[in-house]
Amino acid sequence: MIPILDLTKQYEQIGQEIEKEVLKVLSSGKYILGENVKKLENDFAKYIGTEKALGVASGTDALLLALKALDIGPGDEVITVAFTFIATVEAISYVGAKPVFVDINPDTFNLDINELEKKITAKTKAIIPVHLYGQPVDMDPIIAIAKKYNLFIVEDCAQAVGATYKGKKAGALGDIGCFSFFPSKNLGACGDGGMITTNSNYLADRILALRNHGSHVRYYHKEVGYNSRLDEIQAAVLNVKFPHIDRWNSKRREAAYYYNELFKGITEIQTPKELANTSCVYHQYTIQMPARDKVHETLGKNGVMAMIYYPVPAHLQEAYNDLGMKEGDLPQTENTTLKVLSLPIFPEITREQQKKVADEVIKAINIVN
Repeated sequence: MIPILDLTKQYEQIGQEIEKEVLKVLSSGKYILGENVKKLENDFAKYIGTEKALGVASGTDALLLALKALDIGPGDEVITVAFTFIATVEAISYVGAKPVFVDINPDTFNLDINELEKKITAKTKAIIPVHLYGQPVDMDPIIAIAKKYNLFIVEDCAQAVGATYKGKKAGALGDIGCFSFFPSKNLGACGDGGMITTNSNYLADRILALRNHGSHVRYYHKEVGYNSRLDEIQAAVLNVKFPHIDRWNSKRREAAYYYNELFKGITEIQTPKELANTSCVYHQYTIQMPARDKVHETLGKNGVMAMIYYPVPAHLQEAYNDLGMKEGDLPQTENTTLKVLSLPIFPEITREQQKKVADEVIKAINIVN
């Protein structure tokens, strides 16, 4: 079986160092907001190119705290896409705001700029562009529209650590950037974790309190906050992994380009496209094809683990029935969910494994056709 992701290969390389640093934390007796979190925050801010980086408990919490810090709540609307992991939309719901969905560009899987302005109302307070699969959104037009209507931009960078747009890192392009360290991410912890980036001292100060029960000073609480601190042990793990992120992303890009070569000339397959002036980090390598479900089933039987990210868009999820949306409301999103298939990709994947994956995909297409 060729897995969609093989974290054991990564652990073979750096496992001893991770164990050493974790044991240091355990023996120190300092488990909450210690030196490992501070180091990661400082290094991460420098890497992304922002003034501040703040560790939180998860990528979902990063989005939640970002919206909370911007005072977005009941009666407000936040524009995003339905073609994303549900956490993007959940965060909007958590603060009591209404998610408003824009259709996607099926070539990039990201927000369709041409549809954005149509969805803005007097209630709109923010836009959450999602850099899906590690492909940065075309941000300049979004920034221009946000300035025109005085809207905040919260970047969902959960899948895009290290991705760049016109030379700037994802997470340094909007008002706030939100990252996930879920184990499967390009930079993954050994559990949950997240990071918020911003150039605003005010927002950083607000988030520092919000993540810690609304408190800057112990037992004094200016507002109702949350318990959303990045765990010191997870920060220690991430500090070991972080120096490798550019190399790992480079390996993912090499693997993606090799897949592109292997699928060249296969008319049934649409390979991923990168926008000009961007660097995609290929959190997923996602192709599109007809008869996707049959191909997916055949691959599983023949030893290739592929995944469908995501089979049901947010606006058609039962949890969001109250929005009153129906099939046909976001045609590009809905059509794309029927065709996408993510193939195994990780820094340690071998060319032999990739050749096997491609051969099985092509064979499966020929069978179902």
